[in-house]
Amino acid sequence: MALEHAILVSLLEKPGSGYELARRFERSIGYFWTASHQQIYRVLKRMENDGWVDVRDVPQQGRPDKKEYRVADLGRAALSSWLHDPIEPESVRHDLAVKIRGAAFDDPTALIREVERHRQAHRDRLAHYLAGEARDFTGPEANAAGPQAPLDAERELQHVVLRGGIAYERMMIDWLDGVLATLARFGPAR
Repeated sequence: MALEHAILVSLLEKPGSGYELARRFERSIGYFWTASHQQIYRVLKRMENDGWVDVRDVPQQGRPDKKEYRVADLGRAALSSWLHDPIEPESVRHDLAVKIRGAAFDDPTALIREVERHRQAHRDRLAHYLAGEARDFTGPEANAAGPQAPLDAERELQHVVLRGGIAYERMMIDWLDGVLATLARFGPAR
C-alpha cells in the first residue's frame, strides 16, 4: 500500500486539511500505516498535481486560510483500481523476536525489561482501541439511531479493522506474557 491510498481512504471518510489528516494518522490510521506530517503534505501536493484530490481554500477568522482536500474522480478511480489489485500477504519482520532468539547466547534475563516495555506498549494500544470501540461502536453516540440500527458499510468496515487491531494486541500481550515466563526461568549466562 502506498501512502496515497491511506490518504484517499481517509479523505473519502471525511475531507480535511493536511493538518487534520496528520492528526487522523496520529489517532487511528497511524496504527496500521504511519506517516510524518512532512510526508503527508508532500504526497498531498503530488496527488493534487496528479488530479487525485481537489483543493479549496477555506477562510478562517483570525488565522490563515486552510486548504481542504477532497478526493477527485481520478483519485477515486485510482483507489478502486488498487482495491481490485491483489496484494501479497505481509511477512513479519520482528526485531524483538530476533533478540529473544539471540538471548540464548547471552543472559536471557537481560531482555525482561525490554519485553515488559513492549508488553506495556501493547497494553496501552489495546486500551486505546477498546476506548475507541466503546466510544464509536458501542457507546451512546454509536447507538443514537437505536441499539438495533445496522451500521453502514463504512462504519462496519472501520469496526472490523478495529476488531482486528484489538485481536492483534491481545495476541501480542499473550505472547509477551509467555516470553516473560520463559525468560524468568533462566539465570544469567555463565
